[in-house]
Amino acid sequence: MFVFWGWNRAGFSNSDIKFKGNGYDFTLNNVVAHDRPSELSMAYIDPTRLSIPQFNFRLAYFLKDNVALVVGTDHMKYVMDQDQTVGFKGNISDPKYASMVQNGEVNLKDEQFLTFEHTDGLNYVNAGLENYKNLLDKKNFDIYWAYGAGAGVLFPKSNVKLFSNERSDRYHIAGFGLDARTNINFVFWKHWMARVEGKFGYINMPDIKTTLNNKPDKASQDFVFYQVNFGIGYTFNTTKRSK
Repeated sequence: MFVFWGWNRAGFSNSDIKFKGNGYDFTLNNVVAHDRPSELSMAYIDPTRLSIPQFNFRLAYFLKDNVALVVGTDHMKYVMDQDQTVGFKGNISDPKYASMVQNGEVNLKDEQFLTFEHTDGLNYVNAGLENYKNLLDKKNFDIYWAYGAGAGVLFPKSNVKLFSNERSDRYHIAGFGLDARTNINFVFWKHWMARVEGKFGYINMPDIKTTLNNKPDKASQDFVFYQVNFGIGYTFNTTKRSK
Protein backbone atom coordinates (compact mmCIF):
# COMPACT_ATOMS: atom_id res chain seq x y z
CA MET A 1 0.00 0.00 0.00
CA PHE A 2 1.01 3.61 -0.22
CA VAL A 3 -0.32 7.04 0.74
CA PHE A 4 0.54 10.19 -1.20
CA TRP A 5 0.12 13.93 -0.75
CA GLY A 6 1.01 16.44 -3.44
CA TRP A 7 0.16 19.65 -5.26
CA ASN A 8 -0.94 20.40 -8.80
CA ARG A 9 -1.19 22.84 -11.67
CA ALA A 10 -4.19 22.37 -13.95
CA GLY A 11 -5.51 23.65 -17.24
CA PHE A 12 -8.98 23.61 -18.79
CA SER A 13 -10.40 23.83 -22.28
CA ASN A 14 -12.82 26.63 -23.13
CA SER A 15 -16.40 25.63 -22.40
CA ASP A 16 -20.00 26.67 -23.01
CA ILE A 17 -21.80 27.36 -19.72
CA LYS A 18 -25.58 27.14 -19.69
CA PHE A 19 -27.59 29.03 -17.05
CA LYS A 20 -31.25 28.36 -16.35
CA GLY A 21 -33.59 29.72 -13.69
CA ASN A 22 -36.50 32.02 -12.97
CA GLY A 23 -36.52 34.65 -15.70
CA TYR A 24 -33.51 33.49 -17.67
CA ASP A 25 -32.32 30.68 -19.91
CA PHE A 26 -29.07 31.36 -21.76
CA THR A 27 -25.65 30.02 -22.72
CA LEU A 28 -22.30 31.76 -22.59
CA ASN A 29 -20.10 30.43 -25.36
CA ASN A 30 -16.42 29.57 -25.34
CA VAL A 31 -15.72 30.76 -21.78
CA VAL A 32 -12.02 30.91 -20.79
CA ALA A 33 -10.87 29.83 -17.33
CA HIS A 34 -7.62 29.09 -15.51
CA ASP A 35 -6.47 27.53 -12.26
CA ARG A 36 -5.43 29.57 -9.21
CA PRO A 37 -2.26 28.27 -7.55
CA SER A 38 -1.47 29.54 -4.06
CA GLU A 39 1.63 31.61 -3.40
CA LEU A 40 4.37 29.68 -1.63
CA SER A 41 3.60 29.90 2.08
CA MET A 42 3.19 27.89 5.27
CA ALA A 43 -0.09 26.60 3.82
CA TYR A 44 1.94 23.92 2.04
CA ILE A 45 3.34 22.45 5.26
CA ASP A 46 1.06 23.69 8.07
CA PRO A 47 -1.27 20.73 8.89
CA THR A 48 -4.13 23.13 9.66
CA ARG A 49 -3.88 24.80 6.22
CA LEU A 50 -3.03 21.90 3.91
CA SER A 51 -6.32 22.18 2.00
CA ILE A 52 -5.67 25.79 0.89
CA PRO A 53 -3.35 25.07 -2.08
CA GLN A 54 -4.35 22.97 -5.08
CA PHE A 55 -3.65 19.51 -3.64
CA ASN A 56 -3.83 15.80 -4.43
CA PHE A 57 -4.38 12.87 -2.07
CA ARG A 58 -3.97 9.19 -2.97
CA LEU A 59 -4.41 5.89 -1.14
CA ALA A 60 -3.39 2.80 -3.08
CA TYR A 61 -3.72 -0.92 -2.50
CA PHE A 62 -1.86 -3.37 -4.74
CA LEU A 63 -4.22 -6.07 -5.96
CA LYS A 64 -1.21 -7.75 -7.58
CA ASP A 65 2.52 -6.98 -7.51
CA ASN A 66 2.14 -4.57 -10.43
CA VAL A 67 -1.54 -3.51 -10.33
CA ALA A 68 -2.93 -1.04 -7.80
CA LEU A 69 -6.40 0.23 -6.97
CA VAL A 70 -5.95 3.95 -6.29
CA VAL A 71 -8.58 6.17 -4.65
CA GLY A 72 -8.10 9.85 -4.03
CA THR A 73 -9.07 13.47 -4.45
CA ASP A 74 -7.81 16.03 -6.94
CA HIS A 75 -8.45 19.48 -5.46
CA MET A 76 -8.14 21.77 -8.48
CA LYS A 77 -9.32 25.36 -8.76
CA TYR A 78 -11.28 26.67 -11.75
CA VAL A 79 -11.60 30.43 -12.17
CA MET A 80 -13.45 32.05 -15.05
CA ASP A 81 -11.38 34.87 -16.55
CA GLN A 82 -13.20 38.08 -15.72
CA ASP A 83 -11.61 40.22 -18.43
CA GLN A 84 -13.32 38.63 -21.43
CA THR A 85 -16.22 39.11 -23.82
CA VAL A 86 -18.16 35.96 -24.64
CA GLY A 87 -20.90 34.93 -27.00
CA PHE A 88 -24.47 34.92 -25.68
CA LYS A 89 -27.45 32.87 -26.81
CA GLY A 90 -30.79 32.80 -25.02
CA ASN A 91 -33.01 35.19 -23.08
CA ILE A 92 -33.12 37.24 -19.87
CA SER A 93 -36.35 38.84 -18.64
CA ASP A 94 -34.68 41.45 -16.38
CA PRO A 95 -34.11 44.52 -18.62
CA LYS A 96 -31.04 45.63 -16.64
CA TYR A 97 -29.07 42.47 -17.42
CA ALA A 98 -30.64 41.94 -20.85
CA SER A 99 -29.26 45.38 -21.83
CA MET A 100 -25.73 44.16 -21.07
CA VAL A 101 -25.97 41.87 -24.09
CA GLN A 102 -24.78 43.76 -27.16
CA ASN A 103 -24.72 42.21 -30.65
CA GLY A 104 -24.92 38.70 -29.26
CA GLU A 105 -22.08 39.22 -26.77
CA VAL A 106 -21.66 40.19 -23.13
CA ASN A 107 -18.61 41.78 -21.49
CA LEU A 108 -17.93 40.22 -18.08
CA LYS A 109 -15.19 42.58 -16.94
CA ASP A 110 -17.11 44.70 -14.42
CA GLU A 111 -18.42 41.60 -12.56
CA GLN A 112 -22.01 42.91 -12.63
CA PHE A 113 -23.27 40.16 -14.91
CA LEU A 114 -21.42 37.14 -13.50
CA THR A 115 -18.54 35.88 -11.38
CA PHE A 116 -17.96 32.13 -11.63
CA GLU A 117 -15.43 29.95 -9.81
CA HIS A 118 -14.94 26.46 -8.44
CA THR A 119 -12.24 27.49 -5.99
CA ASP A 120 -12.75 25.45 -2.87
CA GLY A 121 -12.50 23.75 -5.20
CA LEU A 122 -13.03 21.75 -8.39
CA ASN A 123 -12.93 18.55 -6.33
CA TYR A 124 -12.60 15.38 -8.41
CA VAL A 125 -13.09 12.40 -6.08
CA ASN A 126 -12.00 9.37 -8.08
CA ALA A 127 -10.87 5.78 -8.18
CA GLY A 128 -8.72 4.10 -10.79
CA LEU A 129 -6.48 1.18 -11.70
CA GLU A 130 -2.77 1.69 -12.32
CA ASN A 131 -0.21 -0.71 -13.80
CA TYR A 132 3.35 -0.41 -12.45
CA LYS A 133 6.60 -1.33 -14.19
CA ASN A 134 9.97 -1.37 -12.45
CA LEU A 135 12.55 0.66 -14.42
CA LEU A 136 15.43 0.57 -11.92
CA ASP A 137 16.05 -1.69 -8.94
CA LYS A 138 18.92 -0.74 -6.62
CA LYS A 139 19.53 -1.47 -2.96
CA ASN A 140 18.05 1.76 -1.62
CA PHE A 141 16.63 3.34 -4.75
CA ASP A 142 13.94 2.19 -7.19
CA ILE A 143 12.14 3.84 -10.08
CA TYR A 144 8.66 2.77 -11.17
CA TRP A 145 6.63 3.94 -14.13
CA ALA A 146 2.84 3.58 -13.98
CA TYR A 147 -0.16 4.26 -16.18
CA GLY A 148 -3.87 3.81 -15.78
CA ALA A 149 -7.36 5.30 -15.91
CA GLY A 150 -10.03 6.36 -13.48
CA ALA A 151 -13.49 7.79 -12.96
CA GLY A 152 -15.25 9.68 -10.22
CA VAL A 153 -17.65 12.37 -9.09
CA LEU A 154 -17.24 16.14 -9.03
CA PHE A 155 -17.94 17.64 -5.60
CA PRO A 156 -17.15 21.33 -6.08
CA LYS A 157 -17.68 24.27 -3.81
CA SER A 158 -18.75 26.73 -6.49
CA ASN A 159 -18.49 30.46 -5.81
CA VAL A 160 -21.02 32.02 -8.19
CA LYS A 161 -22.67 35.42 -8.24
CA LEU A 162 -25.21 35.76 -11.03
CA PHE A 163 -26.93 39.12 -11.61
CA SER A 164 -28.01 40.61 -8.26
CA ASN A 165 -28.52 37.25 -6.55
CA GLU A 166 -26.72 36.56 -3.29
CA ARG A 167 -23.52 34.62 -3.92
CA SER A 168 -23.84 30.83 -3.94
CA ASP A 169 -20.94 29.18 -2.08
CA ARG A 170 -21.52 25.58 -1.03
CA TYR A 171 -20.45 21.99 -1.67
CA HIS A 172 -22.59 19.95 -4.01
CA ILE A 173 -22.31 16.82 -6.17
CA ALA A 174 -22.40 18.42 -9.60
CA GLY A 175 -21.38 15.73 -12.08
CA PHE A 176 -18.74 13.18 -13.06
CA GLY A 177 -15.26 12.89 -14.51
CA LEU A 178 -13.10 10.44 -16.45
CA ASP A 179 -9.32 10.43 -16.71
CA ALA A 180 -6.16 8.78 -18.02
CA ARG A 181 -2.99 9.14 -15.98
CA THR A 182 0.71 8.29 -15.97
CA ASN A 183 3.38 8.84 -13.35
CA ILE A 184 7.02 8.29 -12.42
CA ASN A 185 7.77 7.18 -8.86
CA PHE A 186 11.16 7.40 -7.15
CA VAL A 187 11.31 5.15 -4.08
CA PHE A 188 14.04 5.65 -1.47
CA TRP A 189 14.97 3.01 1.11
CA LYS A 190 11.96 0.93 0.03
CA HIS A 191 9.46 3.26 1.70
CA TRP A 192 9.73 6.98 0.90
CA MET A 193 8.34 7.96 -2.47
CA ALA A 194 8.52 11.06 -4.67
CA ARG A 195 6.05 11.18 -7.56
CA VAL A 196 5.47 13.26 -10.67
CA GLU A 197 2.14 12.60 -12.39
CA GLY A 198 0.32 13.77 -15.48
CA LYS A 199 -3.42 13.42 -15.91
CA PHE A 200 -5.76 14.18 -18.79
CA GLY A 201 -9.51 13.86 -18.56
CA TYR A 202 -13.07 14.98 -19.14
CA ILE A 203 -15.44 16.69 -16.68
CA ASN A 204 -19.20 17.01 -17.09
CA MET A 205 -21.20 18.95 -14.50
CA PRO A 206 -24.93 19.23 -15.31
CA ASP A 207 -25.97 20.51 -11.86
CA ILE A 208 -23.88 23.47 -10.65
CA LYS A 209 -25.52 25.57 -7.94
CA THR A 210 -25.62 29.24 -8.98
CA THR A 211 -27.94 30.82 -6.40
CA LEU A 212 -29.20 29.96 -2.93
CA ASN A 213 -32.42 28.70 -4.53
CA ASN A 214 -32.20 24.93 -4.98
CA LYS A 215 -34.58 24.92 -7.95
CA PRO A 216 -34.69 25.77 -10.75
CA ASP A 217 -31.50 27.90 -10.76
CA LYS A 218 -28.46 26.00 -11.96
CA ALA A 219 -25.66 25.98 -14.50
CA SER A 220 -24.13 23.19 -16.56
CA GLN A 221 -20.81 22.83 -18.37
CA ASP A 222 -18.36 20.25 -19.63
CA PHE A 223 -14.70 20.53 -20.59
CA VAL A 224 -11.45 18.61 -20.84
CA PHE A 225 -8.66 19.19 -18.35
CA TYR A 226 -5.03 18.39 -17.81
CA GLN A 227 -3.18 18.24 -14.54
CA VAL A 228 0.47 17.96 -13.53
CA ASN A 229 1.08 17.09 -9.90
CA PHE A 230 4.03 16.25 -7.71
CA GLY A 231 4.51 15.30 -4.09
CA ILE A 232 5.68 12.70 -1.60
CA GLY A 233 4.36 9.40 -0.33
CA TYR A 234 5.10 6.45 1.91
CA THR A 235 4.75 2.74 1.15
CA PHE A 236 4.09 0.20 3.89
CA ASN A 237 3.25 -3.47 4.49
CA THR A 238 5.10 -4.36 1.31
CA THR A 239 6.92 -7.56 0.46
CA LYS A 240 9.29 -8.40 -2.35
CA ARG A 241 8.84 -11.86 -3.77
CA SER A 242 11.80 -13.93 -4.83
CA LYS A 243 12.18 -14.39 -8.58
